[in-house]
Amino acid sequence: MKTLFTTTYQSKKSGSRARRGVLQTAHGAVQTPAFVPVATKGTIKGLTPAQIGSIPLQISFVNTYHLVTHPGSAIVQSGGYIHAYSGMQQPLMSDSGGFQVFSLAERARRAKVRGDEEPLLISINESGVMFRSIYDGTLIEFTPEKSMQYQTEIGADINMAFDECTYHPATHGYAEKSMKRTHDWLTRCIAYRSEHRHPTYQQYLYGVIQGSMYEDLRIQSAQYVTKQLVDGIAIGGVSVGESKQDMRDQVGWVRDSLPTDKPVHLLGVGHIDDIIELVHHGIDTFDCVEPTRLARMGILIDLKHLDKQINQWESHEIDITQNVYKSEMNETLLGLQNAAPVTFSYAHHLFKQKELLGYTYATIHNLMQMERLMARIREEIEQDRV
Repeated sequence: MKTLFTTTYQSKKSGSRARRGVLQTAHGAVQTPAFVPVATKGTIKGLTPAQIGSIPLQISFVNTYHLVTHPGSAIVQSGGYIHAYSGMQQPLMSDSGGFQVFSLAERARRAKVRGDEEPLLISINESGVMFRSIYDGTLIEFTPEKSMQYQTEIGADINMAFDECTYHPATHGYAEKSMKRTHDWLTRCIAYRSEHRHPTYQQYLYGVIQGSMYEDLRIQSAQYVTKQLVDGIAIGGVSVGESKQDMRDQVGWVRDSLPTDKPVHLLGVGHIDDIIELVHHGIDTFDCVEPTRLARMGILIDLKHLDKQINQWESHEIDITQNVYKSEMNETLLGLQNAAPVTFSYAHHLFKQKELLGYTYATIHNLMQMERLMARIREEIEQDRV
């Protein structure tokens, strides 16, 4: 079995676990630390596969629950798996459906209060989870085995073990019960994967650390998950309603338990200040909807002083829909190589007129900014500044 991760440089800065590395998958190599844009339904909204390849993005993240509900994982498989089916040829990660345990439970609780919807989350027990399709109400069962089956059929290079993303705020008692359930589900995922392999290429499995906002549980979970036969580690259940400092504390609690020979992914975190802070803890990859979601709102990521040391970097957001940009011809968005420059004025015009092309240009700009950011972080690590 091929090894997924190789460390190429370890920061020598005192107290830092930051490192440079490479993820080697069947669909290409990923230089880490890396940002992972979210392509929930097999698409980064507003971009063609050719544009995705030209930014260039190293890796993206698809959502198992949404692809199972539509078009169905078996249909994705019959289309040649997710890379051929979608045209996205870079490495891909897939989640397990575990986050929907959290998000649909929240929707179910709100619906119960309002009394105007059938709940989308039917049950959670030791066996697994029963969902109701967001499209037609069909009941869908996710167990560790089914999650692994679905992810095999989808065919992403890196898969997440099925876990329960605990609601916030959870009591210590429930958080512990949820953590133990996640650990039991992990052993079942590993057993299923050992018997059922992708027929064409190697898929890699990450175990997920849980434990909610309790330090003892986080450490216990990290120590358990890192000892299992997994290819990588993910930290889950963060950024689900707690403060930014609480989220960073949860990552800090497990840093000394994280492996040195396996990659570490932080699920659902991708704000620029969080990335800059958390690479110190040895996080290799981050996924978040923020850059693409902001783009569709007309918000451009603006990075300042990337030519300086990392502690002098600044970032802020530009709302291109504001009238101050109506006549701005000198400032331009980041664009694809050899493409005509897009002025702030033209981008403003597209958004004010609700032209879809505006979403495309803004998405390209924001993702290129994220790629610039991660490239500079990799340089800073190699210069022992992180």
